[in-house]
Amino acid sequence: MSNSVPPSTSQQVSLWRRLTDWGATGFAILAAILVLVPLLAIFIYLVIKGIGSINWAFLTQTPKPPGEVGGGMANGIVGTGLILCVASVIGVPLGIGSGIYLAEYGRNRFGDVIRFTADVLNGVPSIVIGITVYSLIVVRQKHFSAFSGGVALGIMMIPTVARATEEMLLMVPNMIREAAYGLGIPRWRTTLSITLRTASAGVITGCMLAFARVAGETAPLLFTAFGNQFWNLKLNQPTAALSLQVFTYAISPYDDWHKQAWAGALILILLIVGAVAAVRIVTARGRLKGA
Repeated sequence: MSNSVPPSTSQQVSLWRRLTDWGATGFAILAAILVLVPLLAIFIYLVIKGIGSINWAFLTQTPKPPGEVGGGMANGIVGTGLILCVASVIGVPLGIGSGIYLAEYGRNRFGDVIRFTADVLNGVPSIVIGITVYSLIVVRQKHFSAFSGGVALGIMMIPTVARATEEMLLMVPNMIREAAYGLGIPRWRTTLSITLRTASAGVITGCMLAFARVAGETAPLLFTAFGNQFWNLKLNQPTAALSLQVFTYAISPYDDWHKQAWAGALILILLIVGAVAAVRIVTARGRLKGA
């Protein structure tokens, strides 16, 4: 007797598998479209509402006094960059360091406490972090500042970067670590030069996600950076930010400020997308050269 499967049964199984594959592929494509459509709709709406108010004056001038037409958000653009630089200097190194500890050395009770703390901190409302930094820094310094705003945003970046770094490092095969140990490379050098380098693409993605999340925050900056109608490049002085000016203009009674608020929101989105794309391009070129 032959053990071969009858042709009809084989064709039925093959047809069922093809239908299942098509169905799963179609569902994945539909899910991706459902995610992209709202994002594209928001971006297109921002372009329609804000593109008409973007001009050279908007990009180079400071805000006009209330009621006057014209002016721009140049100080807010510079202030946003300044605050985000401070936040990145604080949040990225601490987040990556925490993620390295959790992945490589944190398989203990202390590591569990750090993970739980990071998860809780990741869900804390941003305004609570702003009030906390206000109590710890602004009240002690007796003035608002770009530094305190950067600290608030940096604290918000830490848990996202830490958890992303941990997950990316855990995806690196243990064989790579064991090969390095077999060559006599110390554990700390293996972690920094081999494991972290292997997971660098995912770690950078986590950093960019954290950066994009805090770039548009307003509530923490209300209690820390406070805002400024003039130019400021000092870390110890109140500083303008695009999100703050968009909020101020949006709740104002002036039509011109409403138009500029849409333009400021569009510029903020473009700056975030541009920064993320630039980092992606630089890291991709670095990987190609390394290969």
